[in-house]
Amino acid sequence: MSSQSIHENLEDVLTQVQGELLEALWQTDEDCYPWNPAEPEAEAYLAELEAGLCLDHCLEDEEIASNSQVLFNRLHQCWTSLVSSATDTLKVSLSERFTRVPQAWLEAIASQAQTVFQTNSSFAEQLVLCVKPLLPNWSEDDLLTFARPWAYAMRGNSEVVGVRPVEWAELSQMEQIRLSLAVAHSALVQLENLTGKP
Repeated sequence: MSSQSIHENLEDVLTQVQGELLEALWQTDEDCYPWNPAEPEAEAYLAELEAGLCLDHCLEDEEIASNSQVLFNRLHQCWTSLVSSATDTLKVSLSERFTRVPQAWLEAIASQAQTVFQTNSSFAEQLVLCVKPLLPNWSEDDLLTFARPWAYAMRGNSEVVGVRPVEWAELSQMEQIRLSLAVAHSALVQLENLTGKP
């Protein structure tokens, strides 16, 4: 059998199948769905469909309220565990990266970062808000000045400039502020990456 005859046979079979399909579609015994529900004939059709629906399985108002409360509690648990997981991941990451900074400061900055991250404040203001509770003697304007290198540089760049590589207690107040802002920058960038928020 040549390829020409196989091709012709396939075309014949395809044509025959298409014809049978069209015939089956045109010869339905069932009434078609009315395209215009405003027509008088459509009302009888829709009433017949509604009569066939069984509403016995529908829940009462009390059951709906109870089940919805269970659903919302589960959603809250999921959200809480997600936030808790993000917080733990953030704290571990900051602890690994900034070993000189006291753990209490890292936790406070991570906590503040999650709070201010959702605000509509500028990035510089978010940086300041992250460290402000730890530095109550410094004005926001002074802290904004220190935050400029991280706020207006590339978001991925969190290099700590002007801080000696010594222990936390040996750093000057200005070096501690710079290092704290670097921690805040790192925390906010990590939160941005986790949530995909631009």
